[in-house]
Amino acid sequence: MSNLRLRWIYSFALLAIFTAGTYFLIDYLQERALHALPYGFKKFNLSDPPPACGRWKAHMPATRDPATYRLYIEARKVWRSKIAWQFTHEEATRILTDVRKAADLGDWGARALMAHFYLYGLGVLESNHVLDADPDKAVEIARMAAKALQPWGLYDLGVAYEHGYGGAHYDADLAWAYYLKAAELGSPEAQMALASAYAHEGRLKDEETMVQCAYQQGHGPAAFALGIDRRTSRNFKDAVDYFYAGVKFGSKKSAVALHQLFDKGHWITTDEEDWPAMKAMGFVQDTERSRRYKSISDALEINPDLKLNRLDKVLPLPPAKLPEWSGVDDAVEPESTGLPTY
Repeated sequence: MSNLRLRWIYSFALLAIFTAGTYFLIDYLQERALHALPYGFKKFNLSDPPPACGRWKAHMPATRDPATYRLYIEARKVWRSKIAWQFTHEEATRILTDVRKAADLGDWGARALMAHFYLYGLGVLESNHVLDADPDKAVEIARMAAKALQPWGLYDLGVAYEHGYGGAHYDADLAWAYYLKAAELGSPEAQMALASAYAHEGRLKDEETMVQCAYQQGHGPAAFALGIDRRTSRNFKDAVDYFYAGVKFGSKKSAVALHQLFDKGHWITTDEEDWPAMKAMGFVQDTERSRRYKSISDALEINPDLKLNRLDKVLPLPPAKLPEWSGVDDAVEPESTGLPTY
């Protein structure tokens, strides 16, 4: 074999090796970039101290366009007025049209709701179905909000990475980095996620800290979690207080807990030896109180947006006597006519 021919063979071999190496290097760099943490983010480490209690409102636009907000909120009210299968096609179309328009005009609440609609679709029956699920578009909206460091978008994007949908590849480390950043900026949902992680690690004090962070922002699930904890530790007065706050925040589970309490004067999980102490605190069978909490839980099943800020006036805790009651609306604070801020 001639030297020239050998040189050509060696050249082709080297070129093939170089090409393959370049391909694998590019593939490696692309894969590494996919899993890289964004600038300013850090990996969530269970051995680190918990983040400070951020408040989500401090990281959102201070004002909103009144007309755009009204367009969104009125559509949201219609969406929350019925069970999903009860909507007509016309109602579902109007909801989608108005929320989408408000989102296009820049209202962050409308964008968050559009992300929800894209994730799950809108209209559960053939007769009222107006939007197919499109997780890619849902994640696209979350990315836009996350880029602006809006806590809800950071949390939603973390969920997408944790489950791997909508173009967000599965990456647990990246998901928890987003949860950590969202919690730092005040997302109650992210703070509850961190609380759960601390609980599994046995860091119960840090779990309590994170749940309290969410609770202080009026997060219903946080109030319910604190109520369950106090009930388990037989601190019944605090348990009731937390469940009561949870009802104000719109927690259906908290309303169910108080409905069950006043239905019998104790919970079915409460030891009989604790019944006298509960009775001494005023927690006795009370049919009317139980009925009112049942009405509230039914209302929250349909509309979890309800905030029952006037609950003290229409459904105070014992030993206060019950005032007149014409329905759940008595406990809802009248809507403000001022400029929207959140």
